[in-house]
Amino acid sequence: MLVAAAVCPCPPLLVPEAAAGAAPELDTARVACADALGVLAAARPDRLVVVGPAEQSRQGPYQEGTRGSFRGFGVDLEVRLGSGPGVGPGEGRPDPAAPERELPASLAVAAWLLQRTDWSHAPVEGLGVGEPLAAERCIQIGKEIVARAERVALLVMGDASACRSLKAPGYLDERAAEFDAEVARALAAADVAALEALDAALARELMASGRVPWQVLAGAADGAGLRGALLYEDAPYGVGYLVAAWS
Repeated sequence: MLVAAAVCPCPPLLVPEAAAGAAPELDTARVACADALGVLAAARPDRLVVVGPAEQSRQGPYQEGTRGSFRGFGVDLEVRLGSGPGVGPGEGRPDPAAPERELPASLAVAAWLLQRTDWSHAPVEGLGVGEPLAAERCIQIGKEIVARAERVALLVMGDASACRSLKAPGYLDERAAEFDAEVARALAAADVAALEALDAALARELMASGRVPWQVLAGAADGAGLRGALLYEDAPYGVGYLVAAWS
């Protein structure tokens, strides 16, 4: 069953090395993410599953130790998922025993968050998901995830709309603020039904990468009786970033 969940945004800018001079602008978000991961640790899960958006070629499962990097964002920085084979502590070279397929960007950001908080509380695995998964399939995936262990925690990565300002990646869309506000309300209240009911077509138009991961969370949390808390809500760069913790 699901014992806890943390919801975090997944922009590579969350990693200070990738953000460069803009790094301080997301300091509050980083603190909120660390607090959310603390809730996961306190729940003492048997397994942590990290779910994040991925392009079609990167969708699917990722085992512990899988490497990721931020070289595509101009930074020579490698991470690995959890504590399995991969890049050793303080090393810049990959372990030959590590899985070959690299993490999608969202799971690389999650791996960085876990390394930053010295996660060692439970084995970790990753799952890349994304369009065009329908809500029904997302919910089913969530149920399958929590059925695999007695005490499962989720780290759910994903951004809200990318249309909150004229300079946003998707330009300004007047529907974006309302969409993000509804997601924030649902996450704050651990409202499973509201997440299940998110409009997939609207989310796609607003470039909200979190829609699929949030609906996986909804499936996993159905019947778990968790309570939610919204730890961060803002839209720097015109993109909605939300941090929440369910326990």
